[in-house]
Amino acid sequence: MFGKASSSQLSVSLGGSGALSHVYIQHPPLRCSIPGSKGLFYDDGNKLILSPTSDQVFSWKTVPFASHVAPTSDSISEGPVLSIRYSLDSKLLAIQRSNHEIQFWNRETGETFSQRCRSETESILGFFWTDCPKCDIVFVKTSGMDLFSYDSETKSLHLVETKKMNVSWYVYTHESRLILLASGMQCKSFTGFQLSSAGMIRLPKFEMAMAKSEANNKPVLAAEDVHIITVYGRIYCLQVDRVAMLLHSYRFYRDAVVQQGSLPIYSDKIAISVVDNVLLVHQVDAKVVILYDIFADSRAPISAPLPLLLRGFPRASSSSSRTGNKDTDGSEANDRSDHETIIYGDNWIFLVPDLICDVAKRLLWKIHLDLEAISASSSEVPSVLEFLQRRKLEANKAKQLCLAIVRTVILERRPVSMVTRAIDVLVTSYSNSIKTGSYFKGIKAEKPPTSDVSNVNPPTSVVDESIRREDALGKSIKHGSASGVENESINRSPAFSVSDSEENVSFENSNHLRSLGAKADRENFKVAESSQSEVQKLSLQSQLLGPSNSPLNANYSENLESQVTSAAISPDEMYSCVFASVEEEMAGDPAYFVTIVIEFLRSANVERIKVHPNIYVLTVQLLARHERYAELGLFIINKILEPSKEVALQLLESGRQNIQTRKLGLDMLRQLSLHHDYVLLLVQDGYYLEALRYARKNKVTTVRPSLFLEAAFASTDPQHLAAVLRFFSDFIPGFKNTADHIAYCRILNEMNSSITA
Repeated sequence: MFGKASSSQLSVSLGGSGALSHVYIQHPPLRCSIPGSKGLFYDDGNKLILSPTSDQVFSWKTVPFASHVAPTSDSISEGPVLSIRYSLDSKLLAIQRSNHEIQFWNRETGETFSQRCRSETESILGFFWTDCPKCDIVFVKTSGMDLFSYDSETKSLHLVETKKMNVSWYVYTHESRLILLASGMQCKSFTGFQLSSAGMIRLPKFEMAMAKSEANNKPVLAAEDVHIITVYGRIYCLQVDRVAMLLHSYRFYRDAVVQQGSLPIYSDKIAISVVDNVLLVHQVDAKVVILYDIFADSRAPISAPLPLLLRGFPRASSSSSRTGNKDTDGSEANDRSDHETIIYGDNWIFLVPDLICDVAKRLLWKIHLDLEAISASSSEVPSVLEFLQRRKLEANKAKQLCLAIVRTVILERRPVSMVTRAIDVLVTSYSNSIKTGSYFKGIKAEKPPTSDVSNVNPPTSVVDESIRREDALGKSIKHGSASGVENESINRSPAFSVSDSEENVSFENSNHLRSLGAKADRENFKVAESSQSEVQKLSLQSQLLGPSNSPLNANYSENLESQVTSAAISPDEMYSCVFASVEEEMAGDPAYFVTIVIEFLRSANVERIKVHPNIYVLTVQLLARHERYAELGLFIINKILEPSKEVALQLLESGRQNIQTRKLGLDMLRQLSLHHDYVLLLVQDGYYLEALRYARKNKVTTVRPSLFLEAAFASTDPQHLAAVLRFFSDFIPGFKNTADHIAYCRILNEMNSSITA
């Protein structure tokens, strides 16, 4: 059962997005009000909110979260409901009727059967379904755990194994597939098991630290003080120590449980949420939430503590005139009910990772991060960019914020060292995303909502929360595990893991306490050239619809958000959204801008990633505009500027004021085997005889003879014109029958006649 929130109350702030807050809940909520409901229960294995009545159970999908999703229902028999969950394949419905009995419904046939404790001296604390090949369902009892498999032929459960031990209470999350069983006088001794599709693993026993309040008073650890969370694919346990006013963190490894440090708390009542791998510690009594990004070694919060806000509330509805329409009256009643919502009220239950249930008003809220407010709250630009680059739920918004931040620091002419560190963050992030294949995964397919619970997909990203018992008033929510299940890939060496679509949830061997990200990088350092090309095409599509472009339809931003799965910024986007957009405004200080662009090239060269040719062209323009021809020459010779047709043409253009630079452009064309362009430029410069020799040597047949003939005629030298005519007559079959040959032969005769005369 969930513990109650703080008894003190604070009316909700209805501030808009401009209100000072980093975390908010969005109006309207999901309404789960059913007449005759016996309470709300959370089935984290299928990501469902369940509301049983005397003869039915109603269920609402929470992923993807939608405020107006319609419930589905199944018929059940009358009786007490202590806990309720669907099987992971949604074929069975299990209801705990008492401390000794669990009843099962076959949804296809309607048949029922019950499973009771073998001894009256033991009680069922709870149960959960599992995808472990060893069993289908686990009963957690005061005497240990019973593992059962379901036989579809006999339509009954068969006991597979019993784990004997004294159990006071337990916590379990479906995301981690991890169960912690508490025992001992202070309930601080724990035995852990992971039941995943790889099998069942037993973790080493461990004890949690608890400070003593008095010499003869030993505090007892409660279930609501322990939270299993999954952050960046790592499994942690957070323990509230109210005496020391600390939140202890434990990291699970294959052969050890290691305490990772402690965070200060400022409230006796603590709630935990995880949104996009950001840890939210709700200081319930203080009415604020503190954000931590534990990817970094630092235990400092991301920003100052700020309140949780309700946003999107329709203010106008409270003052609008009554029309008498029933629907309108109902809507206004709902709005008034929302208006009376109490932030961190007694009836709030936090469902990790990111849900809040108001069990009194039967409302379900989803917690959101305000990335814009978070990024604006810190002056440490590199740190903010690192934080934004790790975001995935709103990857496109994080990307646009990163681009805006970099544009701003350049336009404000911040110190080069600081801008360089910011650029290094973005380039390194992009390089890592390419190596791990996370830069662009395409459109995430979302199946349309269905009206049948059996169609609920097994969970993909998972929810953590500790198991608690229901209070006698039926106000609290019951839940066992975490969110939904998807097909898993198991990392068997050196650790075992449960994978979802985003991260690997794993225990590592304690001898290898490196981050999962570092391990993934080592395994994915080889990247095919073809994948880089594909990324460039995709990023070009993204840049063509940049922040300044208007969407073609109202759903554009939502569609783009569903496509972008990484906030990493490609060189193409850096050019189009940063350098090209600030170039004109930086015209008054080209030296600073040149330095910034060169630092970007240096960073890209270190990470060995391809750079958009236009960035090289821009560099040539800036260096030439600032008459830094010597540096430009060194950049070309040392291939800091990668050779391309675009760069060569810009060198030729900039070389009008510097012969050596123009020569570099011609040499680059020749090196790139762009023979046609090279010949044309030789002719344009008046070196048409040299162009003829080069064309014959390299078999260039695409240049029109008239260009050479016009150049020779312009020289007023009949011998040159005769040489050109003879060349094309000898090497181009049928040239003597062309109009060009006839016309220029007549011109040559006229030139010779005038000389003779």
